[in-house]
Amino acid sequence: MTEIRHPLDPDPVPSTKAAAVLGLGIVAVVTGPLIGGAIPAVVALLLARETAADLRAAGGFLLGWQRLRIGVRLAWIGLLLALAALVVASIVGLLALAGASGGRDFAPTVN
Repeated sequence: MTEIRHPLDPDPVPSTKAAAVLGLGIVAVVTGPLIGGAIPAVVALLLARETAADLRAAGGFLLGWQRLRIGVRLAWIGLLLALAALVVASIVGLLALAGASGGRDFAPTVN
């Protein structure tokens, strides 16, 4: 049975903060491999906490739970991609440093 709304109740509206979390999550995933994805991911996760509190307090008149969940998941994926890119860059850097010819540290006559 559906509940009849009171005529003075406001219409449910989509949450703009939830849309912002989703947008930041998408940006985090796209820029995650460039290590810069960590910044929008962190901002998305911080904004997600505030958005969830707003959605709970609105009592159903503010929509956006699905956008919020997807945005949070994408933000975490963006953070993981940024971390993976940082690890790969560190390994490549260390291998390049180890393979750099810095000259010999022993006499040329030593076998």
